[in-house]
Amino acid sequence: MKTFFNCLNAPYPRRICFAILLLAFSLTPSQATAEEGLASSGAPSSGHFLYVATPGIRDYLGYGGHGLLVFDIDDQHRFVRRIPTQGFHKDGRPANVKGIAVSAQLNSIFISTLYSLQRIDLASDQLLWERAYEGGCDRMSISPDGKTMYLPSLEKDFWNVVACEDGDIITTIKVHSRAHNTIYGPSGKRAYMADIGSPWLHVADTSRKPTNTRLRRISSNCRSPIFSCISARS
Repeated sequence: MKTFFNCLNAPYPRRICFAILLLAFSLTPSQATAEEGLASSGAPSSGHFLYVATPGIRDYLGYGGHGLLVFDIDDQHRFVRRIPTQGFHKDGRPANVKGIAVSAQLNSIFISTLYSLQRIDLASDQLLWERAYEGGCDRMSISPDGKTMYLPSLEKDFWNVVACEDGDIITTIKVHSRAHNTIYGPSGKRAYMADIGSPWLHVADTSRKPTNTRLRRISSNCRSPIFSCISARS
């Protein structure tokens, strides 16, 4: 069984938190494949591990460099290894991470950067694909069944609804002006999209192919704190 934690309210600096995903692994002994607790691929076979995608503060490399960093939570957050990742500017410099999400069903972790989305297999640590999207990428969220992602453009006026298996765009949802933060409700029935250029929270009915949204007025603009108010009934 895998348990995933939301870091929105974790005691980390706000900007760093956007680049953090907590993965708690509880695997059966039969899944252990090496004496030191590492699979032949280098992936941990059991335990509780923190996965951090960097760079998370703009494209500054002084806070962990470039890659997916793995820390052992059970051993005082000891650094375990670095998984190579993609996501580069045209000049070859690493682009900053915008979002990170996981599909337990696909056993995959997804990282968005300014320009692209990449899928990494958690069993092998291998990159399965990287896809660039017109308008860029921001902070996404995945459905509870692990199949569908709501992926905002980089502060443009739309969200892409994406198939997690291959990254194909299912549909596009227009918003006011600046797509930014996303939460997929735990019930799987709604997705919440924060446009930071508007005081309105966009809410999509995920039971049908969404092309538009309902609106809820929140404040002068929508940013991440609003999501702490979304209840389990969502």
